Amino acid sequence: MDGVDSKKVFTKLDLRWGYNNVRIKKGDEWKAAFTIYIGAYEPTIMYSRLTNSSATFQTIINNLFCDIINQGNMATFIDNIIVATEMKKGHDEIVEEVLKQLEENDLFIKPEKY
Repeated sequence: MDGVDSKKVFTKLDLRWGYNNVRIKKGDEWKAAFTIYIGAYEPTIMYSRLTNSSATFQTIINNLFCDIINQGNMATFIDNIIVATEMKKGHDEIVEEVLKQLEENDLFIKPEKY
């Protein structure tokens, strides 16, 4: 299987809010608690300084797009996605599928970087 490095047509997408799209499991909020001036704060979403934020978010993205990744037409790194194909034909359809799956899972791209 060819990697994206051998492709000729590319589309790069950058996800908005990255880790902040991942909810902390109900009842586990205390594990991410920190102290603020009025007491302890228990977040309900992951933030970038949690130990497993990167790995958790990467796993979610990899599972979401495993079919396209396995075809060799996509690579991901945390909140960065690259769609790569040999030729223009079929490329837009893959990008549309990626955008559709992102929308269905309430994940959004940064349009200013698209």
